[in-house]
Amino acid sequence: MRWILALAVALAAGLGALYGLTDGFTVLTAEAARRQDVARNPRPIPAVQVLYGDGRIQSLNQDLRRDGRIAIVNFFYTRCLSLCLVQGSLTERLQRAIVEHGLQDRIRLISISFDPRERPSDLSRYAVRMNADPAVWQFLSFAQPAQRDAALDLFGITVVPAPLGEFEHNAAFHIVTPDGRLARVLDLDDPGLALLAAKDEAERGLVPAGAVPGEPERRAGEGRT
Repeated sequence: MRWILALAVALAAGLGALYGLTDGFTVLTAEAARRQDVARNPRPIPAVQVLYGDGRIQSLNQDLRRDGRIAIVNFFYTRCLSLCLVQGSLTERLQRAIVEHGLQDRIRLISISFDPRERPSDLSRYAVRMNADPAVWQFLSFAQPAQRDAALDLFGITVVPAPLGEFEHNAAFHIVTPDGRLARVLDLDDPGLALLAAKDEAERGLVPAGAVPGEPERRAGEGRT
Protein backbone atom coordinates (compact mmCIF):
# COMPACT_ATOMS: atom_id res chain seq x y z
CA MET A 1 0.00 0.00 0.00
CA ARG A 2 2.83 2.40 0.82
CA TRP A 3 4.42 1.98 -2.58
CA ILE A 4 1.06 2.73 -4.24
CA LEU A 5 0.79 5.93 -2.20
CA ALA A 6 4.38 6.90 -3.06
CA LEU A 7 3.71 6.26 -6.74
CA ALA A 8 0.57 8.41 -6.60
CA VAL A 9 2.51 11.25 -4.99
CA ALA A 10 5.28 10.98 -7.60
CA LEU A 11 2.74 11.00 -10.44
CA ALA A 12 0.99 14.05 -8.98
CA ALA A 13 4.30 15.89 -8.68
CA GLY A 14 5.24 14.98 -12.23
CA LEU A 15 1.88 16.08 -13.59
CA GLY A 16 2.18 19.34 -11.67
CA ALA A 17 5.57 20.05 -13.21
CA LEU A 18 4.30 19.13 -16.68
CA TYR A 19 1.26 21.38 -16.20
CA GLY A 20 3.54 24.31 -15.46
CA LEU A 21 5.92 23.64 -18.35
CA THR A 22 3.11 23.25 -20.87
CA ASP A 23 1.05 26.23 -19.71
CA GLY A 24 -1.80 24.11 -18.42
CA PHE A 25 -1.30 21.29 -20.95
CA THR A 26 -2.01 23.73 -23.81
CA VAL A 27 1.48 23.44 -25.34
CA LEU A 28 4.01 20.65 -25.59
CA THR A 29 7.32 22.38 -24.83
CA ALA A 30 8.74 24.87 -22.37
CA GLU A 31 9.71 27.13 -25.27
CA ALA A 32 6.15 27.13 -26.61
CA ALA A 33 4.89 28.00 -23.13
CA ARG A 34 7.40 30.86 -22.95
CA ARG A 35 6.21 32.19 -26.30
CA GLN A 36 2.59 32.09 -25.15
CA ASP A 37 3.54 34.00 -22.02
CA VAL A 38 5.42 36.62 -24.06
CA ALA A 39 2.36 37.10 -26.30
CA ARG A 40 0.14 37.60 -23.25
CA ASN A 41 2.64 39.66 -21.26
CA PRO A 42 5.16 41.47 -23.49
CA ARG A 43 8.54 41.75 -21.77
CA PRO A 44 10.68 44.89 -21.60
CA ILE A 45 14.04 44.38 -23.26
CA PRO A 46 17.11 45.19 -21.13
CA ALA A 47 19.21 48.28 -21.65
CA VAL A 48 21.87 47.52 -24.24
CA GLN A 49 24.23 49.64 -26.31
CA VAL A 50 24.43 48.62 -29.96
CA LEU A 51 27.02 49.30 -32.64
CA TYR A 52 25.91 50.31 -36.14
CA GLY A 53 27.58 49.72 -39.50
CA ASP A 54 28.54 53.39 -39.66
CA GLY A 55 30.36 53.19 -36.32
CA ARG A 56 27.70 54.87 -34.18
CA ILE A 57 26.92 53.52 -30.71
CA GLN A 58 23.47 54.05 -29.25
CA SER A 59 20.98 52.58 -26.82
CA LEU A 60 18.73 50.08 -28.58
CA ASN A 61 15.72 51.30 -26.62
CA GLN A 62 16.45 54.87 -27.64
CA ASP A 63 16.72 53.81 -31.27
CA LEU A 64 13.38 52.00 -31.08
CA ARG A 65 11.62 55.01 -29.57
CA ARG A 66 13.09 57.49 -32.04
CA ASP A 67 12.32 55.33 -35.05
CA GLY A 68 8.73 54.60 -34.01
CA ARG A 69 8.21 51.46 -36.10
CA ILE A 70 7.51 47.88 -35.09
CA ALA A 71 10.74 45.91 -35.45
CA ILE A 72 11.16 42.29 -36.51
CA VAL A 73 14.41 41.32 -34.80
CA ASN A 74 16.69 38.33 -35.29
CA PHE A 75 20.21 37.35 -34.19
CA PHE A 76 23.15 36.16 -36.26
CA TYR A 77 26.90 36.49 -36.82
CA THR A 78 28.55 37.40 -40.11
CA ARG A 79 30.95 34.42 -40.21
CA CYS A 80 28.10 31.90 -40.03
CA LEU A 81 27.87 29.74 -43.15
CA SER A 82 24.75 27.72 -42.34
CA LEU A 83 21.76 28.83 -40.26
CA CYS A 84 22.49 32.55 -40.59
CA LEU A 85 22.49 32.37 -44.38
CA VAL A 86 19.07 30.69 -44.31
CA GLN A 87 17.86 33.28 -41.82
CA GLY A 88 19.27 36.07 -43.98
CA SER A 89 17.49 34.76 -47.06
CA LEU A 90 14.19 34.60 -45.19
CA THR A 91 14.70 38.10 -43.82
CA GLU A 92 15.42 39.36 -47.33
CA ARG A 93 12.06 37.91 -48.35
CA LEU A 94 10.49 39.81 -45.46
CA GLN A 95 12.16 43.00 -46.67
CA ARG A 96 10.63 42.55 -50.14
CA ALA A 97 7.20 41.85 -48.66
CA ILE A 98 7.36 44.91 -46.42
CA VAL A 99 8.14 47.15 -49.38
CA GLU A 100 5.65 45.47 -51.74
CA HIS A 101 2.84 45.96 -49.22
CA GLY A 102 3.83 49.54 -48.45
CA LEU A 103 4.58 48.76 -44.80
CA GLN A 104 8.03 50.34 -44.59
CA ASP A 105 6.67 53.28 -42.59
CA ARG A 106 5.25 50.84 -40.01
CA ILE A 107 7.63 47.90 -39.89
CA ARG A 108 11.41 47.50 -40.11
CA LEU A 109 13.96 44.70 -39.73
CA ILE A 110 16.86 44.54 -37.28
CA SER A 111 19.55 41.84 -37.32
CA ILE A 112 21.85 41.85 -34.29
CA SER A 113 25.18 40.03 -34.23
CA PHE A 114 26.16 38.30 -31.00
CA ASP A 115 29.79 37.84 -32.10
CA PRO A 116 32.08 40.17 -30.07
CA ARG A 117 34.54 40.19 -33.00
CA GLU A 118 32.16 42.06 -35.28
CA ARG A 119 33.23 45.52 -36.45
CA PRO A 120 31.26 48.19 -38.32
CA SER A 121 32.93 47.14 -41.58
CA ASP A 122 31.79 43.53 -41.02
CA LEU A 123 28.21 44.68 -40.55
CA SER A 124 28.32 46.93 -43.61
CA ARG A 125 29.71 44.20 -45.85
CA TYR A 126 27.13 41.73 -44.63
CA ALA A 127 24.32 44.22 -45.29
CA VAL A 128 25.49 44.55 -48.89
CA ARG A 129 25.71 40.77 -49.17
CA MET A 130 22.09 40.47 -48.01
CA ASN A 131 20.86 43.18 -50.41
CA ALA A 132 19.60 45.14 -47.42
CA ASP A 133 17.83 48.45 -47.91
CA PRO A 134 19.15 50.57 -44.99
CA ALA A 135 15.81 52.35 -44.74
CA VAL A 136 14.13 49.02 -43.94
CA TRP A 137 16.80 46.62 -42.62
CA GLN A 138 19.58 47.52 -40.18
CA PHE A 139 22.51 45.40 -38.97
CA LEU A 140 23.83 45.93 -35.44
CA SER A 141 26.07 44.25 -32.89
CA PHE A 142 26.42 44.51 -29.13
CA ALA A 143 28.72 47.41 -28.28
CA GLN A 144 29.29 46.07 -24.76
CA PRO A 145 29.68 42.27 -24.67
CA ALA A 146 28.82 42.27 -20.94
CA GLN A 147 25.25 43.30 -21.87
CA ARG A 148 24.89 40.59 -24.47
CA ASP A 149 23.88 37.65 -22.26
CA ALA A 150 20.96 39.46 -20.59
CA ALA A 151 19.58 40.46 -23.98
CA LEU A 152 19.99 36.99 -25.50
CA ASP A 153 18.34 35.43 -22.45
CA LEU A 154 15.32 37.71 -22.78
CA PHE A 155 14.95 36.83 -26.47
CA GLY A 156 15.49 33.11 -25.81
CA ILE A 157 18.64 32.84 -27.91
CA THR A 158 21.24 30.27 -26.86
CA VAL A 159 24.79 30.74 -28.18
CA VAL A 160 27.48 28.09 -27.67
CA PRO A 161 31.07 28.49 -28.91
CA ALA A 162 32.06 25.87 -31.49
CA PRO A 163 35.39 24.89 -33.08
CA LEU A 164 37.13 27.18 -35.57
CA GLY A 165 35.67 30.34 -34.05
CA GLU A 166 32.09 29.45 -34.94
CA PHE A 167 28.93 29.32 -32.81
CA GLU A 168 26.03 26.94 -32.39
CA HIS A 169 22.82 28.89 -31.88
CA ASN A 170 19.07 28.85 -32.34
CA ALA A 171 17.06 31.42 -34.28
CA ALA A 172 13.60 32.98 -34.45
CA PHE A 173 11.79 36.14 -35.50
CA HIS A 174 11.02 38.49 -32.60
CA ILE A 175 8.40 41.24 -32.73
CA VAL A 176 9.57 44.30 -30.75
CA THR A 177 7.45 47.39 -30.13
CA PRO A 178 8.72 51.00 -30.30
CA ASP A 179 8.49 51.28 -26.52
CA GLY A 180 11.02 48.47 -26.16
CA ARG A 181 8.92 45.39 -25.43
CA LEU A 182 9.30 41.87 -26.81
CA ALA A 183 5.73 41.16 -27.93
CA ARG A 184 5.92 37.93 -29.96
CA VAL A 185 8.34 35.13 -30.87
CA LEU A 186 7.75 33.28 -34.16
CA ASP A 187 9.42 30.33 -35.85
CA LEU A 188 12.08 31.15 -38.40
CA ASP A 189 10.48 28.97 -41.07
CA ASP A 190 7.32 31.11 -41.24
CA PRO A 191 8.34 34.69 -42.12
CA GLY A 192 4.83 35.39 -43.37
CA LEU A 193 3.45 34.81 -39.88
CA ALA A 194 6.10 37.12 -38.45
CA LEU A 195 5.01 39.86 -40.86
CA LEU A 196 1.35 39.35 -39.95
CA ALA A 197 2.21 39.56 -36.24
CA ALA A 198 4.20 42.75 -36.80
CA LYS A 199 1.36 44.25 -38.83
CA ASP A 200 -1.09 43.31 -36.07
CA GLU A 201 1.05 45.12 -33.49
CA ALA A 202 1.23 48.17 -35.76
CA GLU A 203 -2.55 48.19 -36.20
CA ARG A 204 -3.10 48.23 -32.45
CA GLY A 205 -2.34 51.93 -32.66
CA LEU A 206 1.33 51.84 -31.70
CA VAL A 207 2.32 52.97 -35.21
CA PRO A 208 -0.35 55.02 -37.06
CA ALA A 209 -0.83 54.40 -40.77
CA GLY A 210 1.32 56.70 -42.87
CA ALA A 211 3.44 57.76 -39.92
CA VAL A 212 6.93 58.98 -40.65
CA PRO A 213 9.52 57.15 -38.48
CA GLY A 214 10.48 59.37 -35.58
CA GLU A 215 7.78 61.95 -36.40
CA PRO A 216 5.63 61.43 -33.25
CA GLU A 217 8.61 62.27 -31.05
CA ARG A 218 9.43 65.38 -33.08
CA ARG A 219 5.84 66.61 -32.95
CA ALA A 220 5.70 66.01 -29.20
CA GLY A 221 8.74 68.21 -28.78
CA GLU A 222 7.35 71.12 -30.78
CA GLY A 223 6.38 74.13 -28.72
CA ARG A 224 8.53 73.17 -25.77
CA THR A 225 10.72 75.80 -24.24
